[in-house]
Amino acid sequence: MAGSFDLCLCGAGNMGGAMLAGWLESGFPAERVTVIDPGPRGAMAELIAASGIRHATSAPEGYRADVLMIAVKPQLMEVVLPGLAAVTSGETVCVSVAAGTTIARIAGHLGDVPIVRCMPNTPALLRRGITACCPNGRVSTAMRERVDTLLRAIGKTEWVDDERLIDAVTAVSGSGPAYVFHLAECMAAAGMVEGLPEALANALARETIAGAGEMLSQLPESAAELRSNVTSPNGTTQAALEKLTEDEAMAKLFARAIHAARMRSEELSG
Repeated sequence: MAGSFDLCLCGAGNMGGAMLAGWLESGFPAERVTVIDPGPRGAMAELIAASGIRHATSAPEGYRADVLMIAVKPQLMEVVLPGLAAVTSGETVCVSVAAGTTIARIAGHLGDVPIVRCMPNTPALLRRGITACCPNGRVSTAMRERVDTLLRAIGKTEWVDDERLIDAVTAVSGSGPAYVFHLAECMAAAGMVEGLPEALANALARETIAGAGEMLSQLPESAAELRSNVTSPNGTTQAALEKLTEDEAMAKLFARAIHAARMRSEELSG
């Protein structure tokens, strides 16, 4: 990863830590990174100390970043944003991964600067996430490429031009890992009803979902094609799928769930 620019990370929590570790492993020079956080803990504190990254509890006097990455909890944004204006200029691209924080709200504190609103998800902690990004009109092609490179350190990226889509993104991928975890719970619980020991049922559900996810990620076939490939006529898989798809029950349930998540995201965004 090229490091010909100064990068400021505000927030040393799980997501910020995952990004920082990814940047360093990708070859971004530690001396070009400044971390602003009142008290990094655990692995993040160790990483900062070991790498020699500059750490500050607030915006360093006279410092200007080329890229400002804001990775604090949404409820802290109103507290943190006013102090970050000091590290920005009209040429600083400000990137937020805080859920529910609109571009307009960020601009209200930082001014008319380039802003990219992003929605990552928790697999980013293993660098297997996907992040949707929405730029404002001040973001240049070069800035967009720079942000894309940084975020690909934690997984894949997608870009949208309509900020309203971020609420739907939040509902599908932002909250999506929890849906998959719940599916694993349901599969394991059903297995135990059929007589499987708890540990075995949990292991089977966990590894089946992990393996199927890897197939979706690595193979060219669509989800529908992969499902069809493993469904033998009149076999066990077909018997199960007939129950799951009866009256489109599962599809309708997911539609209601995704809609509820999108509506809640809109409420949180104000």
